[in-house]
Amino acid sequence: MRSLLLHTLAWALLVSAETQFPAHKIAGNLFYVGSVEYAAYLVATPQGHILINSSFEESVPLIEQSVAKLGFRFKDVKILLTSHAHADHIAGCAAVKQSTGAKVMIMRGDEDIVASGGQGDFQYEDSRFKPCAVDRVLEDGDTVTLGGATLTAVLTAGHTRGCTTWTMTATEDGKKLLAVIIGSPNVNPGYKLVGNDKYRAIAGDFQKTFHKLKSLRADLFLGAHGQYYGLEEKYPRLGGGPNPFVDPAGYQAYVSAKEKEFLGKLEAQKQGQ
Repeated sequence: MRSLLLHTLAWALLVSAETQFPAHKIAGNLFYVGSVEYAAYLVATPQGHILINSSFEESVPLIEQSVAKLGFRFKDVKILLTSHAHADHIAGCAAVKQSTGAKVMIMRGDEDIVASGGQGDFQYEDSRFKPCAVDRVLEDGDTVTLGGATLTAVLTAGHTRGCTTWTMTATEDGKKLLAVIIGSPNVNPGYKLVGNDKYRAIAGDFQKTFHKLKSLRADLFLGAHGQYYGLEEKYPRLGGGPNPFVDPAGYQAYVSAKEKEFLGKLEAQKQGQ
C-alpha cells in the first residue's frame, strides 16, 4: 500500500508541475501536441484527426491549445488512441470524448481499465479517474484508418496487459518514414515479474514485447514519454538540418538497454533479491 501511495503522490506532483511543450511537426502529417512530461501525438487528415494519448484530465486543455497552435481544430479529432492504460495516458479520455465525440479505440487487455476508470489494474489498484466508454477493442496487428492515414496497433504487453506500440508511415520530402511510437518497455518499481498472481504472464509478455520491438525497422523513434527518445535534446535541432527524430540507431539502442534492464530485474527476482 505504501508503494502505491507513493506512486499516486508522484503522479499528482507530476501533473501539478506539467509544462507545455512547443507543438511541432515531426514529419509529414504527424505532430507532437503533448507536454514535457506526457507525450501526445496528432495525426492530421482531411477527414479529421487521430489523437494518441489524452494524458491526465488536466492535460486536455494543454493538448487542445497545442492542436490549435498547429492550425487544426481540436473538435476535428475523430479517433482517440492510447499507449497504455495508466492514468498519465488515459485519465483524460472521457474529457476528450465529451469535447470532440471521438471514437475511443483501446487494445484488448486495457479496455476494461479505461471503461471502468481504473478498476482492475494489476499494480495500481487505487488509481481512479473518469470512466470512458470504449468504442472499439483492438487486437494485435489491427489497423486504424482515417483520411488516408493508417496506424497499426502492435501489442507490446507487460507494462500493462494491453500496452500498445503504434506504427505509421509519414511521408517527408517524398520519402516514406516508418514512425514507431513505443508504448512502454519499462518494469515499474514494485512490478512482480515472478509469482505475480494478478498477472501471471507478465514476464513472458515482456519477453514477447522485446522480440517484437527489436524486429521493427524504425525510422522515426518516438514514445509514450518524450524522455524515451530524447525529445528535449532533439527538438532544438528541428529545422536546422537532418530531422533529429529520424534515429533508427537510437531506437535499437533504447530497446536493447530496456531489455537488458528487464532481464536484470527478472533474474534478481528469481534469485529472491
